[in-house]
Amino acid sequence: MNYNNNSQDILKVLINDRPGAVAHLRGSREYPTISGTVHFYQVQYGVIVIASVAGLPAGSGRCDDRIFAMHIHSGGSCMGNQNDPFPLTGSHYNPDNCPHPYHAGDLPPLFGNRGIAWSAFLTNRFQVRDVLGKTVIIHASPDDFTSQPAGNSGKKIACGVIVR
Repeated sequence: MNYNNNSQDILKVLINDRPGAVAHLRGSREYPTISGTVHFYQVQYGVIVIASVAGLPAGSGRCDDRIFAMHIHSGGSCMGNQNDPFPLTGSHYNPDNCPHPYHAGDLPPLFGNRGIAWSAFLTNRFQVRDVLGKTVIIHASPDDFTSQPAGNSGKKIACGVIVR
């Protein structure tokens, strides 16, 4: 396998192609300043996911900027109510019934940078077509990658439905 050519192929996709899907994030009522997008690009080796988020709660100094869990959930709606900002998002997307953190919907964390976060990664846990209609959730705390069933990642602070 020639990794250099794979990297070049991936860059060509990102430069020349439109994403196969996108989730437009919006913050909960408690976090109305959060907005962003998560783009999904199908490539030969999996899916490239690129997240860009602004308006996140920020820490007060260099050593306490926030870290946020980001997951794909199985539900298909970001509608909320007084008690739960996103009750219809369901649990982590987990079609193979794997333990946490091996759910298909378990994603790398977002590292806050004074309220802004950007992340890009490649995953083979799903294909773009598999996650259409599902939701991307940002949680208030980092995922501990241990606790069952969802990593003790705190409340849901932003949501977006994955669409074409």
